Amino acid sequence: MNIKEIKEMINLMNENGLVELEIEKEGMRIRLKKAGSGVESFNAPILIEREKVAGEQPREISPSPGKIAAKNLEIKAPMVGTFYRAPSPEAPPYVEVGQIIEPGQVVCIIEAMKLMNEIKSEVKGKLIEILVENAEPVEFGQSMFIIEA
Repeated sequence: MNIKEIKEMINLMNENGLVELEIEKEGMRIRLKKAGSGVESFNAPILIEREKVAGEQPREISPSPGKIAAKNLEIKAPMVGTFYRAPSPEAPPYVEVGQIIEPGQVVCIIEAMKLMNEIKSEVKGKLIEILVENAEPVEFGQSMFIIEA
């Protein structure tokens, strides 16, 4: 394997949004992995404030005395893939509606190109809605969870 072939593999990774690539050729094995990313802990969910959808009734949030009104945040899919609520079919889901979510806590798995990517929360808050059904496909940027921060 030469430098040109390795550069082509890097280009292939970038063009297809791959985090990791492993190839074995002529008795030589090469594994390429993007820095700061890992199959076991993909830490880049996209969080934005939920925007009002046309025709949607505004939600009333009654702040308790001395507290600032809570904001609803969305955890969006950082990649295209298949959404899973649990690590295996017989295991309990990572999170449930009403549960308090902590930063760094795994909230789901997205399977992309046969790789299981754990998606972790970047905020603390109460999970108020799960927007995707288990084993459903998700698109990049699709809302998966609503968190009351």
